[in-house]
Amino acid sequence: MTTTRKTVRAEGDRVSIICQGIRHAIIDGALMPGDRLPEDSLGESFGVSRTIARHALGQLAAEGLVDLRRNRIATVATPTPEDARDIFDIRVALERQVVQHLAGRLTEAQAKELQGIVTREHDARSGPEGASIRLATEFHIRLAEMTGKPILIRYVTEICYRAGLSLSALGRPHSSDCAISEHLELIRVIRSGPADRAAALVAEHLEAVATRALLDGEAGRSRDLVSILTPYATG
Repeated sequence: MTTTRKTVRAEGDRVSIICQGIRHAIIDGALMPGDRLPEDSLGESFGVSRTIARHALGQLAAEGLVDLRRNRIATVATPTPEDARDIFDIRVALERQVVQHLAGRLTEAQAKELQGIVTREHDARSGPEGASIRLATEFHIRLAEMTGKPILIRYVTEICYRAGLSLSALGRPHSSDCAISEHLELIRVIRSGPADRAAALVAEHLEAVATRALLDGEAGRSRDLVSILTPYATG
């Protein structure tokens, strides 16, 4: 591999690390809609150049998680209730495809892995709301990854993070017990089939999530970005 290719690959890896860190910070509620994301602060947080930070912001903007303005000031996107409703409608359609593909094909090892995520959801019930949202998001993304279909995985991952942003921005506090029991039932039905029952169940589950949680939220606030992102840059 040439030096140029190695450099491009290394820059791509750093962009991916920044994107993943910001996604997690958004899902956890550490970053809120309207929070500014200056390139210099991102560079300081992740130990990269402003150019790499700019590339990461461009990728996150393409995913709908960041707004890029003409003055080049990036902010965490601010979804409206209408945006959230559209996001969940699209998510239902995509995840029906996921479970229809997996129904009757989920292996015992895959089922145990999903149950492990649900166990972590259960253990996080008494912690911050963002932790429950992040683990629930991880559950659904992992389901998509188990299909082995790259295009489906990509779109489900992006829509799950956008849904997580909507829940962090607009959601009201609620018990995660229902979501946990629904995830366990979903694993059972996907494992046994039939496909149409699994598809109907995931649609019911996502509609229930939206109904339980979505509510008008508050705008973001001004805070120290470097302090917020340091844990996400190091872990």
